[in-house]
Amino acid sequence: MEKWMIYSKRADFAEIGKRFSVDPVTARIIRNRDVVGDDEIRKYLYGTKEDMYSPWLLKDMEKAVGILEQKIAEERKIRIIGDYDADGVNASCILLKGLKRCGAEVDSEIPHRRIDGYGINERLIEKAKADNIDTIVTCDNGIAAMEQTIYAKNLGITMIITDHHDVPYEEKEEGRTYLVPLADAVINAKQQDCRYPFKELCGAGVAYKLVQALYERFDIPLQEAQELLEFAAVATVGDVMELKDENRIIVKEGLMRLKHTKNPGLRSLMYVNGIEPSALNSYHIGFIIAPCLNAGGRLDTAKRALSLLLCEDKFEADKMAGELKALNDSRKLMTVQETKKACELLDKSGAEDKVLVVYLPECHESLAGIIAGRLKEHYYKPAFVLTKTEHGLKGSGRSIEGYSMFEELVKCREYLDKFGGHPMAAGLSLQEENLEPLKRALNDNCALTPEDYTCKRWIDVQMPLGYITKELIRDFSVLEPFGRGNEKPLFAEKDIYIRSLRRVGQNHNAVKMVVEDKNGCQMEAVYFGDAEVFTEKVHMGSTISALYYPSINEYRGVEKIQITICGYKV
Repeated sequence: MEKWMIYSKRADFAEIGKRFSVDPVTARIIRNRDVVGDDEIRKYLYGTKEDMYSPWLLKDMEKAVGILEQKIAEERKIRIIGDYDADGVNASCILLKGLKRCGAEVDSEIPHRRIDGYGINERLIEKAKADNIDTIVTCDNGIAAMEQTIYAKNLGITMIITDHHDVPYEEKEEGRTYLVPLADAVINAKQQDCRYPFKELCGAGVAYKLVQALYERFDIPLQEAQELLEFAAVATVGDVMELKDENRIIVKEGLMRLKHTKNPGLRSLMYVNGIEPSALNSYHIGFIIAPCLNAGGRLDTAKRALSLLLCEDKFEADKMAGELKALNDSRKLMTVQETKKACELLDKSGAEDKVLVVYLPECHESLAGIIAGRLKEHYYKPAFVLTKTEHGLKGSGRSIEGYSMFEELVKCREYLDKFGGHPMAAGLSLQEENLEPLKRALNDNCALTPEDYTCKRWIDVQMPLGYITKELIRDFSVLEPFGRGNEKPLFAEKDIYIRSLRRVGQNHNAVKMVVEDKNGCQMEAVYFGDAEVFTEKVHMGSTISALYYPSINEYRGVEKIQITICGYKV
């Protein structure tokens, strides 16, 4: 079920437009993104790396840098333990490059999704001890590793945790008690007593901050740290972080660098996927580059992706990038098959539940999160997908607005072996006998109302087609990069007449149209959703209400305005 809503946030859009040299429509969109006040608007439009916050504001940064400075001076062996997704891989890359530049004897280890599961564990700690590792630095994991940290410390290993996930807690009568591992240093902006102004950095963003501080301490030019921003940008978009405040600057700066990157691995990934570096945008990162980096950790080992980012040889990089693309193509096919199976199971029994819990015993465990995301979109309900492993059940969840997955799992911790995550996504493991009790508890505890299950599509402006000009479309470029928290503008108009339409594309999976509004303005339009359903409902001569985004389509040197229809009602 979908409900269209129009933003009604007020401001003097003409005055804002005049002051910042943007169209009043663009000014309205900026206000719709909750960017208010001259300083914030300036930072949103023109913010650069100079507007980023000092890394020293992060709790325990001084401690971590002091420890690493001493370990480097004493030539102690340091090991980075990351995570198997695009964020963890890029965070590992940043720390490896940064610590090596500071003269550290450093290597890395990434947990194997199937053998180790998420985050640092006893096996990895024992392996580090056997390899004479003195200090472990985690990235994109570790904030929930209470027992593992104690285990490592008892073995004489120094522990530095860098993470961005929510801090675990216990609810008691006197209030909430946060559980922070007893490491030598814990860097995570989400700690209650951390004064860092921005709490939504990804794991690679936190790793970048640590390297920034290290470079300052070691008198290494700041410009060298900024060269690592391209990895932080890939991770920020790939981990679907909100593109607000500092994240927006990281991605903006990172994209500029990625277009001219000297990194053979990233260049090869663009090449094998047919991406022209100069045209790279956040869409390419989120839907092409990051999924390829994730594919290694999903179907094989994330060490493949890390090796690609660290590779210095073009021909070797091309080979590795091709292998990751092939893995991702295989992952896509498997995802389609397993999502279909999940929908069939739910439609038989379970689709009416408040919280969807699907058990796919034969599904590759790495696909659980993607499938949960597809189910969440299809049914617009919180969704968990669980698979069978050697040690019990393992899975992932994806949520809708108003349902904090992490907090709801805290309430059900008695049924879980391990869990962690964010309000919108979580990972969990449990024993098979606890599956039904967990499912019942999640649904019994769920406080969502029927209104919460209505997907709201927020419209920036109701705008007749005749208002669209090439100049206005070009003006929207100041709003980029687009992503979560800074969505691409969405416009709406009623009474759009379909003058002609035909299905196009290799698999006839798109619809090309000529449309006309009630004022007689004609324009080309395209629809990339379910083309079969669209052409069953919409015909030549139909009139629709449409959600759309305008763009300039160039073909053989001729520019034409075209709208992409993102939603419709007949």
